[in-house]
Amino acid sequence: EIHINMQNTNTRGKQETAQLKENIQAQLNRLVTQLQDLEETKADLDADEYAELKQETIAQLKEFQESLKKTMAGNMTLVDELGSIQLAIQAAVSEAFKTPEVIQMFAKKQPEQLRRRLADLRMNTKLGKIPHDVAHQQAVEVLLALKKLGEPLTAEEASFLSQNMTASLSAFERVETDMGSGATQAVLSVAGNQIKGATRQ
Repeated sequence: EIHINMQNTNTRGKQETAQLKENIQAQLNRLVTQLQDLEETKADLDADEYAELKQETIAQLKEFQESLKKTMAGNMTLVDELGSIQLAIQAAVSEAFKTPEVIQMFAKKQPEQLRRRLADLRMNTKLGKIPHDVAHQQAVEVLLALKKLGEPLTAEEASFLSQNMTASLSAFERVETDMGSGATQAVLSVAGNQIKGATRQ
């Protein structure tokens, strides 16, 4: 009887974790979509209005980040389950990743979809369907996302990534999933200052 109860408890715990993960993923999707909508309407906004809306969304992401940190505190099961979402939020907050779709694929641990996007970027660049600089930036994001997910890169991909790392990408590469570490907080603080500086320009 005790054994059965323990099984029920474990099952309930897994269901609660799955529900929590789903809710957190939905909230991240909403904020990432908000960022995407903002970028798509950037041409219709004046510089100050765009900067203000961008800062508001980043502030919401930071609040979400703090909430997630408290939820995960001391719970290794949640750290394992939500680690990629945690890193995806950091990537968005620090603006290491600027492509909403890449942030979402990274959060959901979807290496196959990331690989597919990389292939599409190469094809669309050759066909002239996407500007070279945009494809270049997204390719770097995709490769770093794959690396952070533990996926192997070819020698050519690793070389391309190392040659095209920006300051924010390099900082994000060093971030671990433990948000409580001082190193992580320092990196995020620097990233936050970079964002503030950029929006003032």
